[in-house]
Amino acid sequence: MRLNPFDGLLYLSMKLLRHFDKRDGSESSFSPGSASSVRKILVISSTALGDTLMSTPAIKAVRTRYPEAHITACFNIKHAELFAGNPHIDAVIPYYGGYSRFLRTAQALRRTNPDLALIFHGNEPQATPLAYLSGARFIFKIPISRQYGFLLSNKSNGFDDPWSHHAIDVRLKTASFAHCSEGDRSMVLTADEKDITYIKAALSAHGLSGSNPIIGFQPGAAQLYKAWPKGHFIELGRRLLSLYPEAGIVITGSKGEVRLCGDIAAAIGRGAASLAGALSLKQLAALVKCLSVLVTNDTGTMHIAIALGTRTVSLFCPSNYKGTGAATEPHLHRIIGALRPCSPCVTKKCKTPHCMDAISVEEVLPAVTGSVNPGS
Repeated sequence: MRLNPFDGLLYLSMKLLRHFDKRDGSESSFSPGSASSVRKILVISSTALGDTLMSTPAIKAVRTRYPEAHITACFNIKHAELFAGNPHIDAVIPYYGGYSRFLRTAQALRRTNPDLALIFHGNEPQATPLAYLSGARFIFKIPISRQYGFLLSNKSNGFDDPWSHHAIDVRLKTASFAHCSEGDRSMVLTADEKDITYIKAALSAHGLSGSNPIIGFQPGAAQLYKAWPKGHFIELGRRLLSLYPEAGIVITGSKGEVRLCGDIAAAIGRGAASLAGALSLKQLAALVKCLSVLVTNDTGTMHIAIALGTRTVSLFCPSNYKGTGAATEPHLHRIIGALRPCSPCVTKKCKTPHCMDAISVEEVLPAVTGSVNPGS
């Protein structure tokens, strides 16, 4: 593994700064007498899209507990636009990944002068040092960073094993260290009406009417090992259109998945269209809002659908649906999983993800038809 010289320099710098920092930032000394005594809060969720969506219930809990505070969020630049309308956030400072613009980001965070920082999900070794460099006296994070735990206020994870809990619950537990409620697990996201209007016009241009069922396919995934085989999506699409001749199938994906999605649409034939790479994230959210059901791998698009209340059929193997699948409204979301055939699972290093092949079209088809016709 290639070592980054900045890692060692950053670690030594944090050790030195913390040594001379005489502030008591321990969890036991965090005792806000009233909600108004915490005036400025930094929340960090700087990783993938789905991870950030799963942080929104905790951010809402922070806003509920500290309604007068100014809340600044540090989100990944790649999807910060999706959260521009979040009612619980006052400002967003982008994170550019790794050490890219690290000092500039640290300076921007420092200018917010927060009393409190909460790291709900962040890339290390950057996230915890960024929270500390913001000047926050109190910093809470789960799981505790092995390398930078000395910068955190909490010395306990709050769970015996954070990895055995849903990611939303872990974030809510993090917020609870700052005296926030652990109640509502619903993710927060809205689709703009202007984007919905745009999507309806785009669907119409592809001959897909909003009056008929529109079924979404999300065949790509951030990692190959999470992806259901291309051929399975093609077969599922053909069988669905034979059952629902007036329905439409829309394939979504990133710019890097244009060819994959185009091939699937072409192989399915009439009634299928690919919008991969053609939509902004806000437009993608609008599209998902318009769907009757989304058939999806474990992806950010899946989390968008869950947040918006769109029905999903989500496919899991070898990732853990108990940790990242739908945590609310089970009547809307059907999860189909397969057991891991390999032990240990090498996840991202897997070059032949045959485990997802264990989920058959015969399993998925009735789940989709049941979502198109919820009473069935």
